Amino acid sequence: MRNSLTKNISLLTVIAGLSACVTINIYFPAAAAEKAADKIIDDVWQLKDDAQTTINKPTDTPAVK
Repeated sequence: MRNSLTKNISLLTVIAGLSACVTINIYFPAAAAEKAADKIIDDVWQLKDDAQTTINKPTDTPAVK
């Protein structure tokens, strides 16, 4: 009885060890990732340029003396 239990535990340990060795790799195309990064950078710069234009835009109301 004890010998059978030891064999079963050993077998389960080996199976668990082998299943833990599975690796899933996901590869992203470099060109697509670079294009997405460039788009994000352009969007950020566009937002910054719009904010600068809004801040520096002259008002239509004359200054009060």
